[in-house]
Amino acid sequence: MFDTAIARPERYDAVIVGARCAGAATAMLLARAGLRVLAIDRAEYGSDTLSTHTLMNGAVLSLDRWGLLPAVRAAGTPAVMATTFHYGDEQITVPARTEADALYAPRRTVLDRILVDAARDAGAEIRFGCTMETLTTDGGGRVTGLIYIGPNGQRIAVHARIVIGADGASSRVAAQVSAKTRVRGEAGGATLMCYVPGMAGRGFHWHYRNGLMAGIIPTNDDQACVFVGGRHERFRGAPLAETFQTRLREAAPSLAAAMRRTEPAGRLRFFAGRCGYLRTAQGAGWALVGDAGYFKDPCTAHGITDAFRDAELLARAVIADHPAALAAYETQRDSLSLPLFEITERIARFDWSLGALKRDLIALGKCMQEENEAMSRIVAEPPQAPPRLAAAS
Repeated sequence: MFDTAIARPERYDAVIVGARCAGAATAMLLARAGLRVLAIDRAEYGSDTLSTHTLMNGAVLSLDRWGLLPAVRAAGTPAVMATTFHYGDEQITVPARTEADALYAPRRTVLDRILVDAARDAGAEIRFGCTMETLTTDGGGRVTGLIYIGPNGQRIAVHARIVIGADGASSRVAAQVSAKTRVRGEAGGATLMCYVPGMAGRGFHWHYRNGLMAGIIPTNDDQACVFVGGRHERFRGAPLAETFQTRLREAAPSLAAAMRRTEPAGRLRFFAGRCGYLRTAQGAGWALVGDAGYFKDPCTAHGITDAFRDAELLARAVIADHPAALAAYETQRDSLSLPLFEITERIARFDWSLGALKRDLIALGKCMQEENEAMSRIVAEPPQAPPRLAAAS
């Protein structure tokens, strides 16, 4: 039974709902700048979540800037030195192009812990097993904080200069501020995945055939995430294990043959798909980051990279402490996101020819390079220090 009493409100500069990739990274960056930060999450510390795991070049560079890449390596995350694209029977191998020496794809039980630990080391408070109940506002509609339910059922009020929703695609923060969906996608494929031992040393492999895609993503514990994805209707009408085997044979016969020689570790995981969107990212006393504000189909494996990029952009805006800075955050996010979003939409329809797909993937690579160059220019200029901190008031 919930306790209906609310203690005297706690005060912070920023309170963040959600403490995974986007939320924990934002909390860390704000705390490093001297802000008093609280992040809450309904899950438990170190819990797993459905993910492609893949860190594109931009995400690796973010971790390197933040000093966290050594922890990813120390956790036994394999270094990926090349990506092989399989267009039917054609193979094209591309060396990893990153200033940080390799690409990585850590399990979320590894990556999310590293980010949370870094946020705490910087002085942020992170509380797990907590669920946001409602936002609070002043008489003019500006968000002033929130009330959340703690692990023991207690209701706790928090006042903050800004509330940040990092609570995923079904964001309660986005719903309560009525964040407008400004761009809505139409494509969203289904994906089946599992973890397979003994395949972590093969590098990234993306297979495209028969309107399907499949792949190998090396991750921790000498395992690889093996997946197959396509249009929804191709994942209906049969048990998941049978569907996985059938679609994998169609998409990547060689990978399916290798799978017959090993036993997956754990159960199959199914992502039913979700259409992409771009929501309004900020307003009076609130902002959105990560999937709460922007999501695209995981077929391009760019979600964690998006989360890190936008955490850095938003943190800089919050540190600047001016409405114009938050508006600039939204403008930067949109300009960097929309080209990637449009290409991902075309790929996620799964109606491509291999020639058209190849052209889209080349264009995607160019967009990611332009994104990395833009972020390098942005972070070269230090953010302004906040003129006044709530903790000091």
